[in-house]
Amino acid sequence: MTDAGPPFPLTGTTLIVGPSNVGKTRLTARALTAWLEREGADGVVVLDFAPEVERDGRILGGRLDRFVTPPAGVWRGVLDAHAPRATAGSEAEAADLAADNARRAATVFDAAPADPRAVFVNDATIPFQTPDADPTRLLDYCDRAEVAVLNALEADAIVGSDPVSEAERATLSAFRERADRIVRLDDQADSATPR
Repeated sequence: MTDAGPPFPLTGTTLIVGPSNVGKTRLTARALTAWLEREGADGVVVLDFAPEVERDGRILGGRLDRFVTPPAGVWRGVLDAHAPRATAGSEAEAADLAADNARRAATVFDAAPADPRAVFVNDATIPFQTPDADPTRLLDYCDRAEVAVLNALEADAIVGSDPVSEAERATLSAFRERADRIVRLDDQADSATPR
């Protein structure tokens, strides 16, 4: 990938938000590529929680490796995640899928290197779509790094009163509070808001 670097500094924590298919994953990949070109792979952690759902012949969501292949030396934690709202037939089934994601994501967190230099997280809210979710585990981990870039869905899909959406909104709020800057992508334009 040879896109230009990201439109934000690679320091502190950046949260990229927006609806589906506006480029959140692609922008996170640009940031990862820029970091790798500048600093190398030492201490780089990629956490990829993105489910891949095909709808009407299009892939919704998707992993970072669609845009960048991390070199040897990058630690990758990849969750084969469910998309609870998109695939479940009921709120109860969605809650069960979200709980399964959370359980399996915990093993990814447990395996991650203790001292990251740079953390890149794709679809960061997926492990925290349950009522007992505690996103501080991820946020505290990101705080240990020189740079953290996280992306997350922020769209009408999470405005419902179902437990999965409520938990995801709470997680997104926690991410917003701790981010140094927020980059909002939408169908019209993108903007960066420093905190």
